[in-house]
Order: sequence, then C-alpha cells, then structure tokens
Amino acid sequence: VQLQASGGGLVQAGGFLRLSCAASGRTFRSYTVAWFRQAPGKEREFVAVIRWSGGSTYYADSVKGRFTISRDNAKNTVDLQMNSLKSEDTAVYYCAADATGWGLNQWVYDYWGQGTQVTVSS
Repeated sequence: VQLQASGGGLVQAGGFLRLSCAASGRTFRSYTVAWFRQAPGKEREFVAVIRWSGGSTYYADSVKGRFTISRDNAKNTVDLQMNSLKSEDTAVYYCAADATGWGLNQWVYDYWGQGTQVTVSS
C-alpha cells in the first residue's frame, strides 16, 4: 500500500481545510487509516482514525468536534475535514494505514504517506 497525502496549505484561524489521503492497492479498503500530525519541535501525535468499514472513528480531544474523518473505499481515499482551525493545528499532517491494527499509537501503523503542511495564521 502506498499513501499520498494532499490538501494542506495556509489558512487563517477559524478557517477550514480538507486533507485527502489517496492509496494504491485494492486491499486498502480493508485497512484502518489514521491521521497524525507533527508540529515543529514536538513529537508526532494522533489526530483521528477510521476503521475499514467507516463505522468506527475516534478523535484526539484537541480536534473533537472540529475535525471529521471519512473514507470512500470506492475511490481508495480517506479525508480529514478540518473546521474552526486554530494556530495550534499548524503541523505536518500524515496519513497512515494498517491491515490489522487500530489505535492511537503511531507504531501500530505500517504504511505512511509523505505528509502535507498545514499552517494556520492567527
């Protein structure tokens, strides 16, 4: 599985962005997919995760109510809709996938995209 994250950019606080993670491979539709982010000088942190069926999702407390993760298995994509953005959301965002794992720990995930930069100006 190869992952390609896109959709990052510069946005003002209170604005929105939609990130997309596109994957190759037919088996992607059976994978759990998560978004992580890493701000300068900080460790990578969990943002959101979705099961292969799309029926189960989980969010970090810091984004709950503002971000929404969704997937379209027909298109092999997982999106992260980010609303009401704050300056503290500034980071490089990564999508990650795993065939059997589920969780908030980055070590669960075997496959990673290259990251897309999100910058929120205050």
